[in-house]
Amino acid sequence: MKVSYKKLLKLLIDRELKKRDLAKKANVSVATLTKLSKGENVNVDVLARVCTALECDFCDIMELIPDTANGTDS
Repeated sequence: MKVSYKKLLKLLIDRELKKRDLAKKANVSVATLTKLSKGENVNVDVLARVCTALECDFCDIMELIPDTANGTDS
């Protein structure tokens, strides 16, 4: 399974926030937010801080994408 953070990027656009604004508000680095935009792994603590700063839940900023390349969802 992969994780997509497209919801977070859309939420930032909807709220007219830039990554650096969120980084300051959530007390995380811009580099960490760049990892999110690239779909890379980050610590759950970072996700919790982002959710707290945006007053939202995990499901509002991310979604799980099943691997279907081989035809199975394993």
